[in-house]
Amino acid sequence: MSLASADDFEIVARSHSLHARRWGSESGPLVLGVPGLSGNVAHFGFLGERIGGDDVQLVALDLRGRGRSDTTPPGSYGWENHARDLFAVADALGFDRFAVIGQSMGGSVAMTAARLEGSRLRAVVLIDVAGRVDPGVGPVIEDSLRRLDRTYDSPEHYFAEVSSQGLVEPWTVHWEKAYGYDLCEVPGGFALRTSAGAVAEDRTYTATQHPSDRWKYLTMPTLLVRATCELRAGAGYVVPSADRDRFLHEAPQATVVEVDGNHLTVNTHPATAEAIYSFLVTP
Repeated sequence: MSLASADDFEIVARSHSLHARRWGSESGPLVLGVPGLSGNVAHFGFLGERIGGDDVQLVALDLRGRGRSDTTPPGSYGWENHARDLFAVADALGFDRFAVIGQSMGGSVAMTAARLEGSRLRAVVLIDVAGRVDPGVGPVIEDSLRRLDRTYDSPEHYFAEVSSQGLVEPWTVHWEKAYGYDLCEVPGGFALRTSAGAVAEDRTYTATQHPSDRWKYLTMPTLLVRATCELRAGAGYVVPSADRDRFLHEAPQATVVEVDGNHLTVNTHPATAEAIYSFLVTP
C-alpha cells in the first residue's frame, strides 16, 4: 500500500491565517480534519497517509491558537468560532459542500458546524467523541495539558514527559512527529507553539455546553469511531457505552465502529483508517 504524501500551506479564514496540511489530490472531494483540544495537523498523519488520494482530499487544520496558526485575541475561541473557520476555509478552497473528520474536541466543532450550516456538510466523522465523558477523564486531560506552559531542555525531554503520562502506548515515530511538530526553540530550551490561553478558553467553553443537544443536527451521514479502551486504566471512557447507545438513538443518520485503542491511539489504528475511508467514498 502506497502512503499519500502531504503538503503544507497557509489559508486566510475570517481575517486570520490558519496552517493546513493536505493529503490527496486538490481536485478530490474536500474533507476537513479538525484536531482535538491541543492537537495539530500532524495528529492526522496516520489517517491522512492512508485515506488521502484521488477520491479524498484530506485537509487538516491547526485551529486558531494551535500549532502554526494565528493566535487570536481572548474571547475569540469556542466551538462556534472554530466551526465558522471551517466554512471560511471551505469557501477559500472553492467548496460549497464538504465532509469533516473531528477528533475529540474537533468532533464537537464538527457537530457545531452541523448546527450552523448542516446543508453544507455531506458527511461527519467523529473520532471518539459524542456526549459526556466518564468522571475520571477530565482530571487526566487536565494533567496532560500542564505541558503547554513549560520550557524543555530538548525535544527528547519533551517526548519523555509526554510518553510518561501513559496515554500513548506504544510510543512510535508518529507520536514524535505529532508532538514534535508543536515544538520551537526559545531562549533556554524548547517550548510549544500552541497557546495555553487558547486551550484554556476552549476548555472553559466546553463546560458551558450541553453535549447531547447537538446530536439532532446530525442529519447527514455520520460515523462515530469509538475507542474500546479507557483513556488510561481506571480513568474511564471518553464515549461511555451508555452515551454510545443514546447517540445512535438520537442522531438520525449515525452508525458506529468500535476500535481497539484508547482516545489517542484509536486514530493510529488501521481499522479506523479503513472504516473512515469506506464511509467517505461509499455512495
